[in-house]
Amino acid sequence: MDRHSKEQRRKNMQAVKSKGSKIEIVLGKALWKKGIRYRKNVKNIFGKPDIAIKKYKVAVFCDSEFWHGKDWSQKKSEIKSNKKFWYNKIERSIERDKEVNIKLNEEGWIVIRFWEKEILKESEKCVQIVIDAVKTRK
Repeated sequence: MDRHSKEQRRKNMQAVKSKGSKIEIVLGKALWKKGIRYRKNVKNIFGKPDIAIKKYKVAVFCDSEFWHGKDWSQKKSEIKSNKKFWYNKIERSIERDKEVNIKLNEEGWIVIRFWEKEILKESEKCVQIVIDAVKTRK
């Protein structure tokens, strides 16, 4: 059973952002500070990467643990209500992420995915990974 009323759950779900999230902002500011110029949520690139460095064909995705199914085989059992809906939703996200990775790699992009906690706890390490990817293309 859900802990929240339907109205509260609705408000919570409406507050979830598809772009401009905290993790995107943290990583974006850190990259900008290091001189890496990028575009956000580029619609004409398959999968709409959160951060795209078009000149070097580097696509960066900032994935939240829940929505993108980090450690899904273990976390699956933590979902208590509306299991069928959440299982389908999260498993489809995992599948879509794989499809996006394959398509972008085929088009010559370097695809980098960071988990939310990686960005928040080790942002400098994440920035260095992106810088290294750009350097391989120079």
